[in-house]
Amino acid sequence: MKKKMLLTFAVLALTMGQATAQRVLPKMQGIAIGGGMVDGKSDSFYGSMTVDTYTKGGNKWVFGAEYLQRNHKHEYGEDGRQTIPVVQVTAEGGYYKQVLSDASKSFFVYVGASALAGYETVNWNKQLLDDGSRLTGRDGFVYGCAATLNVEWYLSDKVVLTGNVRERFLWGNTSGLNHTQYGIGLKFIIN
Repeated sequence: MKKKMLLTFAVLALTMGQATAQRVLPKMQGIAIGGGMVDGKSDSFYGSMTVDTYTKGGNKWVFGAEYLQRNHKHEYGEDGRQTIPVVQVTAEGGYYKQVLSDASKSFFVYVGASALAGYETVNWNKQLLDDGSRLTGRDGFVYGCAATLNVEWYLSDKVVLTGNVRERFLWGNTSGLNHTQYGIGLKFIIN
């Protein structure tokens, strides 16, 4: 009997304060930290941090910053291989529309569009390579947009597991117009 009472008390204590209907309300905010791979290559990666503000209907505004690095391997250097990093640091502002959610308000799917602006550097602005070759790519400002498919799974009322697939389109860079990102992250609801 004591064991049943202790178990009941433990379950009540763990679930106390959880109200699944109190999710994605207007003006709620969350801070999301995420990362993943770029263009399906394990040596190219990105990391991001955003502030998400929910609106009516469960939609959200997203503002944040992102660091993206693509590594290019070339036949340079004494060992015959040299990696040349191309780094983009961008700021983002966008709107994500909720397209799907479950009845318990624990799983959401969003489709979003964002404006991006930032800076790209090729090999950290070192144009002369180890063997004396010179890179023609230049550092410069980049601008463009992104289309995102984003999912959120609430682990609790304050902690959210996120996943996304995103296509970035940037002009003014040396590494191509578009890049695909796949990533996961965590969001913490702050109010």
